[in-house]
Amino acid sequence: MPLYRDFNSQEELDWEYCPEARLDDPKAFDKIIESRKILAEEARKELTHRQTDIYYGPTLLEKMDFYPAVAGGPVMIFIHGGYWFDTRLKKENYIWIAKGLNRAGVNVFIIDYQVCPMVTVDEITRQCRAAVAYVYRNAGHFDVDRERLHVTGNSAGGHLAAMMAITDWTGEYGLPADIIKSGYPISGLYDLEPFQWSWLQPKIQFNGQQIRRNSPMFMVREKLPPMLISWGAEESGEFWRQSEEFGVAWGAKGNDVFLYPQPGCNHSSAIDGFADAGSELCRMVIHHMKKSWASVA
Repeated sequence: MPLYRDFNSQEELDWEYCPEARLDDPKAFDKIIESRKILAEEARKELTHRQTDIYYGPTLLEKMDFYPAVAGGPVMIFIHGGYWFDTRLKKENYIWIAKGLNRAGVNVFIIDYQVCPMVTVDEITRQCRAAVAYVYRNAGHFDVDRERLHVTGNSAGGHLAAMMAITDWTGEYGLPADIIKSGYPISGLYDLEPFQWSWLQPKIQFNGQQIRRNSPMFMVREKLPPMLISWGAEESGEFWRQSEEFGVAWGAKGNDVFLYPQPGCNHSSAIDGFADAGSELCRMVIHHMKKSWASVA
């Protein structure tokens, strides 16, 4: 009997869902982290108009950084990845994400959150929702346009961006249903079931109810925001499947969706384009953001 879909062993699933294992150099991911720290430091020196460690919740990691671009301009909230557990990945490592978006006139918030197993994936999702609600409610303080608020994220952050897009903002937060105007999950995970059978389970400790509550693949409904779903064309078959099937589910309910596998990119490099306003990724994101504004004008 298969463990999950057509996979008969944990080893098979691990090969699909461990991007580090698919890199030629066993130390490649550590090198990527270090190189991004350098990029972040360079971006920190460049993006001098910023606010850091803004608390959106009561616990120590419920905080965000703000990188302004244009007064009264649109907003992108970025949620970093780390497979819900990796404490090496923090908002400070991703300052460079704001470079391309800022140059395109987009104000950027980069959020942190507590990780598993200290908290559950339910709590991580709640923290990210609290961050989005905080930005919306305090848009006047930051001088940004809360009617042009968007979310993005990579890997586990892509999953969380998708969870933000399906949130019942009226029922749970008393906010307008459409506070998110469009979403941009990158290399995301939308069906969490396989992870309970993988190398991740001791770290994330998912159970069946958590998986059902936090698998956006099966929670799509009508009247959700437009979505651009992207991933690296060199990612594993399961990352391809997750993104493509999530796109099908999104569109099946009549929601606008666009799929963009990025040529030559892997799981780590699929967000690199955010550093450059002229990159294909950045230009495509900006195009779809503007398109979402036109649709509600």
